[in-house]
Amino acid sequence: MTNPLLETQEFPRFSEIQPEHVEPAVTRILAENRERVARLLREDRQYTWENLIRPLEDMDDRLDKAWSPVRHMNSVVNTEPLRQAYNACLPKLSEYATDLGQNQALFEAHRAILEGDEFKRFDAAQQKILRDALRDFQLAGVALPADKKARFKEIEQRLSKLSSQFEENVLDATHAWTKHITEESRLAGLPDTAKALARQAAASRDLDGWLLTLEFPSYVAVMTYAEDRSLRREVYEAFVTRASDQGPNACRWDNSKVMEEILSLRHEKAQLLGYANFAELSLATKMADTPKQVLAFLLELAERSKPVAQRDLDELRRFARDRHEVEALEAWDLMFYSEKLRQHKFQLSQEEVKQYFPATKVVPGLFRVVEKLYGFQIRELEGVDAWHPEVRCYEIRDRQNEVRGRFYLDLYARPKKRGGAWMDECIARRRLEGQVQVPMAFLTCNFSPPSGDDPALLTHDEVLTLFHEFGHGLHHMLTRVDYSGASGIRGVEWDAVELPSQFMENFCWQKETLGLISGHYRSGEPLPDELFDKMLAAKHFQSGMMMVRQLEFSLFDFRIHLEYDPDQGGRIYPILDEVREQVAVFKPPRFNCFAHGFSHIFGGGYAAGYYSYKWAEVLSSDAFSRFEEEGLFDPAIGRAFLEHILERGGSRPALESFVAFRGREPKIDALLRHSGIVTET
Repeated sequence: MTNPLLETQEFPRFSEIQPEHVEPAVTRILAENRERVARLLREDRQYTWENLIRPLEDMDDRLDKAWSPVRHMNSVVNTEPLRQAYNACLPKLSEYATDLGQNQALFEAHRAILEGDEFKRFDAAQQKILRDALRDFQLAGVALPADKKARFKEIEQRLSKLSSQFEENVLDATHAWTKHITEESRLAGLPDTAKALARQAAASRDLDGWLLTLEFPSYVAVMTYAEDRSLRREVYEAFVTRASDQGPNACRWDNSKVMEEILSLRHEKAQLLGYANFAELSLATKMADTPKQVLAFLLELAERSKPVAQRDLDELRRFARDRHEVEALEAWDLMFYSEKLRQHKFQLSQEEVKQYFPATKVVPGLFRVVEKLYGFQIRELEGVDAWHPEVRCYEIRDRQNEVRGRFYLDLYARPKKRGGAWMDECIARRRLEGQVQVPMAFLTCNFSPPSGDDPALLTHDEVLTLFHEFGHGLHHMLTRVDYSGASGIRGVEWDAVELPSQFMENFCWQKETLGLISGHYRSGEPLPDELFDKMLAAKHFQSGMMMVRQLEFSLFDFRIHLEYDPDQGGRIYPILDEVREQVAVFKPPRFNCFAHGFSHIFGGGYAAGYYSYKWAEVLSSDAFSRFEEEGLFDPAIGRAFLEHILERGGSRPALESFVAFRGREPKIDALLRHSGIVTET
């Protein structure tokens, strides 16, 4: 039997990949890589880039090309056999990575190159890759005694398994709950598009009527528009108790013990490496220097934002009480009355706005924005194998007609697909024997799919999400670094990696951009000036509440890792309560188990790093302010951002790249202005 994961190919052959291919392919590649590493280190030689670093890159690249499509399919077309195959490989991959990181001979070989004469002749990217590699050896426990190395390896394997289990519990809990409705009156207030989606969901299961789910398009529609307050409460409770010991599926996919064990193991890992806690360990690969600096940054934002947030909430409570006779505003009322208030204050309905943002206009408009910024052309590739019929594949070409990158676009929510939106690597850029390996990305969203003959209609928030993820994709694809260790987002400090993504969001508020990405889905008429003015007027609607909510997440994440005490356990919800007391203006009900579904920090890569969104937003807002000052699509500024930020990847410290573009270090002013926390003077 041929195994598509073992064959060299330009594009992954998704339709041919079966669960039974996964473990044999990974096992074989790991074994062959181990043998090659041993051969490299057995030979009596003077180590160089060509005889050590490049072969290691070759090995990493081969493993990445086999594993990345598997990892991706496990997120977007999840099945039980694929999940089992995926999970069977996690301990093997973790053990392999730890063995390499703790290989003393490999560490010494890297150090010999760094201390040798050749190092002085390396370019900046090569030098940074080597310095980062030596740091990463230390963070993998290379200096630990044998017994502690063994314990470190156990911890890494267990953490890998627990993170996957956390994600699976959230996915299973999300898809396990549904609400079948046969009386249309219970859906009063829902837009026709939302009802059509619910009817589609029911029909897919051979049911009459409508089916509500916890997939994001369905959840948001109910919470924003359903007039039936009891229905909103029911859906809210199901959503905020996912994977917990509360709610309609209490204890069935409970993440409580998973979270506790993750925090305990992260703390033990940090202490093995000589750090006081995992928060300190996390900063070893970030721009921020100390936990004190991170907390001071977040608390300064909170101090500036909380009064604005309190005014936002007071206004919402008055509106709900005076106009709708709601004495006590509950958590399941916030989105509903916020939308009512938005319509009242600005005569702006999100449903009205959606009519002007069909995906069939937004996606090509986004490509046009990239063309105007950087002079690149994006075109769809026909006949490329993918994991689902809705998926499209595109390539980016520059002014010289060179292919700079390719990407898969998977826009719509569906069963067996993880929620949220993300960019992930498929293939990394590197130069081989005079040829460039074209980087490739996965761009994934969970928007409401098309209904009937109509295209998918996006909210403006969803347009922002699409631009955000595309910014990540451009960072990965447009790199000019020739070594995979620092190409794209690799080697970029984690608290700077959101700069290009958040930067792109700003274009969604510019009239010149909106002319490219909007048009009525039936008539094609451009977004009316009057509607655009309303959108601008409403841009900072409840900006204070949104800011303190993000600060709540950031402080909670950082503190549970900074303050972990083995004698007391994670204190997850007591710390969350303390954070809310400090920065929040609205307290959710006791049954809210937000942390049990906080995949960014328990299942993803943002542990003790969720603050990165705000940290990088300082950089992105300040970077975009140069475009505001000198011209939105000024070719020279676009070229400067491309050359100093996107093309540089992780080849130099992020602050150096920012200063090279902006001409100075970042300031917080633009973030506060773009967030509506301070007004323009």
